Amino acid sequence: MDLNTVEVVSMPTRRDELWPLGPCDAILAGGTWLFSEPQIGIRRLVDITGLGWQPITVSDNGVELAATCTLAELSGFSTTSAWPAAGLLHQCCTALLASFKIWATATVGGNICLSLPAGAMISLCAALDGTATVWRADGTEYTVSVAEFVTGEGTNTLTAGEILRSVHLPAAALRSRTAFRKLAPSPLGRSGVVVIGRRDTEQFVLTVTAATVRPYVLRFPAAPSKDAVHETLTSIPDDAWTRDAHGDPDWRQAVTHVLAEQIRAELA
Repeated sequence: MDLNTVEVVSMPTRRDELWPLGPCDAILAGGTWLFSEPQIGIRRLVDITGLGWQPITVSDNGVELAATCTLAELSGFSTTSAWPAAGLLHQCCTALLASFKIWATATVGGNICLSLPAGAMISLCAALDGTATVWRADGTEYTVSVAEFVTGEGTNTLTAGEILRSVHLPAAALRSRTAFRKLAPSPLGRSGVVVIGRRDTEQFVLTVTAATVRPYVLRFPAAPSKDAVHETLTSIPDDAWTRDAHGDPDWRQAVTHVLAEQIRAELA
């Protein structure tokens, strides 16, 4: 899509060159959504790929994913990493309705900031207790869990002038066993329900996305019973279930219970 209202494209190479950001400015990384439809109010694109962020940084504390890390880079890392949960990285990439061309440009940060229910990077990072680092214009920064960063369908905690810098996936979560389930109305359709389970020596974690307008992370001190999972899932508010062309709320709720039980049994 040609953005014929854009007058300027800037590419900062230092943090202090990012600002000021006005209401007619848009952050550009992969641009797979930005260029997919008209952006009538946009006059300037700020391309953050010139900042040169390392896509993936591994340490003893876990993995740091730059906001500009592409899905292709993330999927490739999943095949070379020794972390037990690394396979989940590729599985979540496949949950996106996207060709290999999109994988080469779409970014982790862009998917999270778009904050759609079917955001596969939201599913991944929420399930692995990901923590987002956000830059402010005054030179400060703050962190927030990805599960809390996304507040609703297309909404998040970012305020004017704030930039998502990276997401940290802690080592404790990456050492866990995981199980992944995704369902869509059609084989190549947008995710209607994504349920991810994670189990370690201290807890059992069940994460529901796509079926709900924001992530729901459900924690149990040990492997739960079928009834315990069912009861906890019913605590999700009725108005939290997604309603769109890809599935009604009652269908998403029913399928979530089925997939959650499959995961509980697999990880038990």
